[in-house]
Amino acid sequence: MQFSTKQSSVVTRDDWNSVTERATTSSSVAKVEDYHVTFTRSGSPVHALRGVNLEVGESEIVALVGESGSGKSVLGLSMLGLLEKTSNTSVTGKVFLQDRDIALASAAEIRRLRREYLGAIFQDPMTSLNPTMRIGKQLGEVTGSKSESVELLQSVGIPEPERRMSAFPFELSGGLRQRVMIAMALAGRPKLIVADEPTTALDVTVQAQILDLIKMSRERFGTSFVLITHDLGVAAMVADRVVVMYGGEVVESGTTKDVLNSAKHPYTRALLASRVTLSGDRHRRIATMSGEAVDSRISVPGCAFEPRCPAAMEICNSTKPHLCQVEDLHDVSCLRYGSQVDDLRLSNGIDSTQMQIRSFTDGGELREGAAVQEIDSSASDAVGKREIMITANDVMVTFKVGSGGSRAMLRALRGASLQVGTGEAVAVVGESGSGKSTLLRAIAGLNTPSSGQIELRAGSKVQMVFQDSGASLTPWMTVEQLLDERLVATGVRDKHERQERILAASDSVGLYRQMLSAKAYQLSGGQRQRAALARSVVVPPEILLCDEPTSALDVSLAAVVLNLISNLRKSLGMTLIFVTHDLAVARVVADRIAVMYLGQFVEVGSTDQVLSDPTHPYTKALLSAVPDSGSTPILLNGDPASPLSVPSGCSFHPRCPSVVGSCSSTEQYLTISPASRGHLVACGVALGGQ
Repeated sequence: MQFSTKQSSVVTRDDWNSVTERATTSSSVAKVEDYHVTFTRSGSPVHALRGVNLEVGESEIVALVGESGSGKSVLGLSMLGLLEKTSNTSVTGKVFLQDRDIALASAAEIRRLRREYLGAIFQDPMTSLNPTMRIGKQLGEVTGSKSESVELLQSVGIPEPERRMSAFPFELSGGLRQRVMIAMALAGRPKLIVADEPTTALDVTVQAQILDLIKMSRERFGTSFVLITHDLGVAAMVADRVVVMYGGEVVESGTTKDVLNSAKHPYTRALLASRVTLSGDRHRRIATMSGEAVDSRISVPGCAFEPRCPAAMEICNSTKPHLCQVEDLHDVSCLRYGSQVDDLRLSNGIDSTQMQIRSFTDGGELREGAAVQEIDSSASDAVGKREIMITANDVMVTFKVGSGGSRAMLRALRGASLQVGTGEAVAVVGESGSGKSTLLRAIAGLNTPSSGQIELRAGSKVQMVFQDSGASLTPWMTVEQLLDERLVATGVRDKHERQERILAASDSVGLYRQMLSAKAYQLSGGQRQRAALARSVVVPPEILLCDEPTSALDVSLAAVVLNLISNLRKSLGMTLIFVTHDLAVARVVADRIAVMYLGQFVEVGSTDQVLSDPTHPYTKALLSAVPDSGSTPILLNGDPASPLSVPSGCSFHPRCPSVVGSCSSTEQYLTISPASRGHLVACGVALGGQ
């Protein structure tokens, strides 16, 4: 019982019509009708879902997309029968599974449905796997036999499945744990699997593998999937249909091709415009939405998106839109479409089919035909023409891990060398465990190199922005106190001067002044990241180090933060090192890209060089795995090697699709590519030397 290892196609496949026809003409495996969920929190109602209708066909993959707080996960939990029924929860409407409304089913019947009919894959598999039980025992509770468990692990692409049976969850990588979760979800041969952000915490290469596995699971077992994601690019790679949610409502649904290529709702268009991709002009600011997502505590009389909508009419504030069909299999909830406003369209001369949505700009300002401002690209000069700001020379960082007689040496950096010029932006990319964050912490002085040197230009101040902004902000201090503390520590004694600089810093990052009195837990994710940036620039640094500052944010918030970092870099003349695993993000923030694997750089070059002509096989795999890259993902063998046990020779050779015999014994070093000046590659095969 083995899955095919064939490569899967991506967005531009030719069989959309046949897939859609199959999905929409088949009988339903799940159906949601006029479904409302309201929670009571601190005496106030929280409207999580407001009249949702949804249908999932046999062997169909339906993607639920939208920002955090749109109701996607609550809907997924409801379809799994996992929504907790308490006196603080009000539920109306119906959720049908096997023609049975689970809202009316007993606890015993819901358990039977979950056991025989449903499967679940959650974002963090560590919260779903029992940390005290070996993988084999956990799978055996479902399969009933060791042979079936081994066969199932093999079918989801886990190498050495018999050996993995004896492993505990903490001994597996994130990608392997997610594969185990998929194996457990498939064990009962369910008709429907709800996958809630199954790839958000994964590297782009592992994400491609998991999405490929979801497609193969549908093909092999005929399983239907509800895929919850905030990334339309992820939905594009696997989904037959896309359902866009906002404020607890469905605002648009249709085939993936129709929604991505011919979006109708202003919110869907804004999500698409906010996405960072490998196409388009990288020197232009990313389009963003104004305002923030609707507060689910507020009862909305009209369209929930109206306060942020560039096409809003006066009637949108008071009249509730409903889903209406605008094209075959394409529904939209917008007063600009359908018979609900026929009289309005006629009286105002509005032709909804010719309606043009005004452009979204980074300032949240909306104006007809506004050109998106361009980012200053003068910083794209070669590093050799600049004064050197940062020099990392053959840096090694090691850590002792474990305890007692089982202590081992983890080699986080293995001779990393990099120069960064004054005012330059360099993106360091690679999978988790490649050493990116360790390098940043070493430059910031938070990690001490075991050998090698890190030199900064004399007098340079360094500030760091972390991935989890909430954890980096002192929870009992207000934003104003955090900024004031930073100024006092640098010797600014005058209270009036400190207040002026605090206000200037909050204005520079677009943080509303009323937020200065708030604490971290009272801020949204985007506001917390703005507060972290304000703290970093209230005393302007010469060097800004950013460690995955957008990876945990919705696509709309990520666009705002990326624009903000570009603005700050330009206005303050900062040198920037930006760590990310996403080459599409690297493309819009960096002058140069440095690709890292197992503690070493394997390719370094200008952004245009690396993206238009990737030379190292690892860079090619990273690039192919970016959603909407237009190419079939290169699925690498296995998982990244552990820095506890680095392979001999080229460290990438066990996973490399271009490996030759000498790769296992010959260590590779960065060498200038003869075809491209300044482009460094650590691969003899790629450079024609082996």
